[in-house]
Amino acid sequence: MQNLSNYFKIINAKWLGVILLAFVVAGCGDDETPPSGGTPDTTPPAVSSTNPANGTTGVAVITVAFTEAMDASTVTTTTFTVGRPGVIAVPGSVTYDGASFVATFTPTSGLPLSTAFVATITSGAKDVAGNALSSNYVWNFSSAASSASQATIILGGAGSFVVLAGSTVTSTGATALTGDLGLSPGSAITGFPPATLTGVSHIGDAEAVQAKLDLTTAYNEAAGRTVGPVTIAGNLGGLTLPPGLYKSPSSLAISSGDLTLDAQGDANAVFIFQIASTLTTTAGRKVVLSGGARATNIFWQVGTSATLGTTSVFKGTILANQSITLNTGASLEGRALTRVAAVALAGNAVVRPTP
Repeated sequence: MQNLSNYFKIINAKWLGVILLAFVVAGCGDDETPPSGGTPDTTPPAVSSTNPANGTTGVAVITVAFTEAMDASTVTTTTFTVGRPGVIAVPGSVTYDGASFVATFTPTSGLPLSTAFVATITSGAKDVAGNALSSNYVWNFSSAASSASQATIILGGAGSFVVLAGSTVTSTGATALTGDLGLSPGSAITGFPPATLTGVSHIGDAEAVQAKLDLTTAYNEAAGRTVGPVTIAGNLGGLTLPPGLYKSPSSLAISSGDLTLDAQGDANAVFIFQIASTLTTTAGRKVVLSGGARATNIFWQVGTSATLGTTSVFKGTILANQSITLNTGASLEGRALTRVAAVALAGNAVVRPTP
């Protein structure tokens, strides 16, 4: 019995030591570990990009993108201001999108033409940890000299085609095309079936040849528009754009948010995008139409190639100089028209827009 008693004493002593150690560790944690459970955030936020960019002419939306999540209550008309030289404030409202870290300034009324503006994000803007911008961020831009109203792009014989390519058309999976399919001067079309076509196939015939000539004319017309251009660059995700002519000196992407095109009640409003290099959408991103906007009035002139991400939803006619790729499940209400190279499809729904 004495041995059994000694055994329980040893066990109790061990458990007492474990309990005391737990209290010590817990106490240390309370004293040394920040409430967040990690190293406190002491890095100030910064501005990663603006629209319009500094020094550019033409403005459709006024936005600023931050490098990290901001405290929305500190991104207001007090900390995000737009004015004219001489400190003439532009009345408007400010919204903040927590998903994209983008703040938007919306003027109460349209900005006057041919006018210089200065926009400011003050150091009163703070991130979610309470860190303020290191200093005020200031940039300048000007409004366009003339109205951005655009005439539509005439597609001619290319208008009946939902897919038109130069070298090849390839498809994998259950692609469904609603509209004509054309190829010239190439002759290789693969993947039909299982892909389906509700329309007429024109492979190297007179209709395809004429459509390619009309496509070149339309491409050059879109690339040559000069009335009231608005300079844009980088990522359009999260923006809402009114009708007009948009010019990118490099590539454009729709990522980290959807792009909304707002016709502002005008069903005939035209949107033209001049893109010097590539056009890309990331997986699941969308082009959303509002205010009566119609896919038939949207044109994307792409200097090289366009790629639509998996399950993305796109609107408008793509006029690409080289190639167009639709990744798995991407859908297009519009046209995929290429001057030189291929159109590659992968289980996509492509529907010619209603005139």
